[in-house]
This record gives sequence, C-alpha cells and structure tokens, in this order.
Amino acid sequence: MSAIQHTMEQLSELKLNGFREALEDQLKNAQYGDMPFEERLSYLVSAEVTNRRNKRIKQLLSHSKLKYKQAMIEDIDYSPQRQIDKSSLLSLSQNEWINQSQNILITGATGTGKTYLACALANRAIEHGNSVFYIRLAKLLMEISLARVDGSYLRYIAKLTRFKVLIIDDFGVAPMKAKDTEELLEVVEDRIDKGSVIITSQLAVDMWFTYLKNPTAADAVMDRLIHNSYRIEINGDSMRRLKKP
Repeated sequence: MSAIQHTMEQLSELKLNGFREALEDQLKNAQYGDMPFEERLSYLVSAEVTNRRNKRIKQLLSHSKLKYKQAMIEDIDYSPQRQIDKSSLLSLSQNEWINQSQNILITGATGTGKTYLACALANRAIEHGNSVFYIRLAKLLMEISLARVDGSYLRYIAKLTRFKVLIIDDFGVAPMKAKDTEELLEVVEDRIDKGSVIITSQLAVDMWFTYLKNPTAADAVMDRLIHNSYRIEINGDSMRRLKKP
C-alpha cells in the first residue's frame, strides 16, 4: 500500500471526509503543484470545515420538520399592499433576536404567507447553526397530552427546550380549553432566556387573551410572549389565490 493510500484510509477512519475529498482533488489537478505547502494545507482545512458545516445544516434542517424547507428571506414578496418592512426583516435575518432569546409574532389573514415567512426566518437561523423545530399548535397540544399519559412529559418538554427556535404555527385556528392554555404556558415558561419562539396566527395579537380562555394562564402567556417580541403583520390578499392560474 502506498503512503497516499494509507493516508486516505486514515482520513476516512477519522471521518475527515472534506479533507480527504479536497486532497483527492489536489492530487488530480496539476495546478495545485505550484502552490506553497501552507496554501494547500489551508485549502484542505477549509474544505473540512465547510463539509462539517454543511453536514450540520443538513441535520438541523432534517430535525426542524419545517413545512417549507426551501423558504428563503430573499424570496419574500415585498409588494406594497403586504406592508412588510423589508429593512426590519433583513435586520431579523441577522439572528440577533435569537441571541437575545426574543420572539417573533406573525399575524395576518389566511394565505398571506405567515408560515412561509416563519420558515424563511428559521432557515436563516439554521444557516447560522441554530436548532429549530416547527409544529402546529393543535399537534403540540395533542403530543403534550399523549406525553402526560405515557409518562414521557418531562422528556418531551426538555426536547422542545433544547431547540433554539420553536415555531408554533396556526395559533388561533382550533378552539382552546383552559387546560390547553396551562400547557402552552409550561412550554413558553421553559424557554425564557433559553430560546426564542415564532408564532403565526390569523388572530390579531390583541385578540389572543380572549382566545386563550384561561385568564390567569393567558395573562402569564401573553406577558412572556409579547413584552420581548417583534411583531410582523402581513396584509394583502391570499397568496394562494394570487398563484392560481
């Protein structure tokens, strides 16, 4: 076995796949022969870093369960009637709101692109190495109920807390019970100073308190969500209707 073959095997054993592939590329291309050793080494190390970063992003995206995995900030429709502040959105895309454990509340009529916008912000968060999890409110409450029955409640809440960004979609679509509001409070409470929440809702924020039914728990939920949040209200017609041929 040649020395280079042995090196390749060792790189594979160490799972330095980016480094190995870049080295193979250097061996195949004579242009690298004229490069100083330091530059060739720097290229190999950079290839390994990029490979690991891309692998990490792929894993984060897979675990996120995003509804729109291809949603991007650059593809947002900033038509005047939608009244989306482009500069504010671009500022949010820098992810400082995540570093500060702040929340984003997105409201608007059905079909105006609330979920797409949430997923676009989530994708930008993932690009910077932040873990994200997407779930509809009705499903969240159902999974919490099942977790209480089978004894996995604490593990389930701990799992949610580990994500830097939790997206709760379709807030306000299904009726809430007083117990549901208490469960939502537990989820929100556990994320204080640990992670951020994105909520999408057809209901205006000033209608949330009434929707949550349970006045005491609702007051606590609102306090934790609203006073540390950015609000985005999307206007205009349904994007689904506009896209119909």
